Amino acid sequence: MVIDTRVCKEHPDCEACIEACHKAHNVPNIPFKRHEIKWIWKEEFEHAFPDIADEYLSEYLHDREFLLLCNHCEHPPCVRVCPTQATFKRTDGIVMMDMHRCIGCRFCMAACPYGSRSFNWRDPRPFIKEPNPKYPTRMKGVVEKCLFCTEQLAFGELPVCVRACPHGALKFGDLTDPNSEINQIIRENFVLRRKVSLGTGPSVFYIV
Repeated sequence: MVIDTRVCKEHPDCEACIEACHKAHNVPNIPFKRHEIKWIWKEEFEHAFPDIADEYLSEYLHDREFLLLCNHCEHPPCVRVCPTQATFKRTDGIVMMDMHRCIGCRFCMAACPYGSRSFNWRDPRPFIKEPNPKYPTRMKGVVEKCLFCTEQLAFGELPVCVRACPHGALKFGDLTDPNSEINQIIRENFVLRRKVSLGTGPSVFYIV
């Protein structure tokens, strides 16, 4: 996935992608910060890229908010530590989460360096205002996260967040195809990835 932060900067109040994602996937709106569930959310530069210490680059980007989500890493540490294989990597590179196999140990949350997973400390169902009957709700005691909308990809659709963005800031495609649109965008723009020094190989790119 590629996120054009220049476009997001022009529309700072837009949260269409977040709202669409959370509505489609029955993400609860829990008012208590400690129990918050997030699949896609906004953060400031210093929180999104704490390892980039260049003060001049930080000044250039300090007034932007960055959309954060699971990075679907090439080498996902969450997969290595899961004792039940509740989280696993598909052959197409998407890191999945099987809530039925999750035992709530939260090893994956400890291993993920991006804070991309949320734990259901309470039953999320009472906090879903208008449940989407086409997507399963979760239960107390399991971890969840962004799945790149695999249920949409199965029918040839783009992820919900990409389709919902009215400004075209999000792009999605096949990184393994050198001729894909997504690779062309990455080649033609200066992009950042989060915490690449850790060797996880994140698959979310930010145009700055």
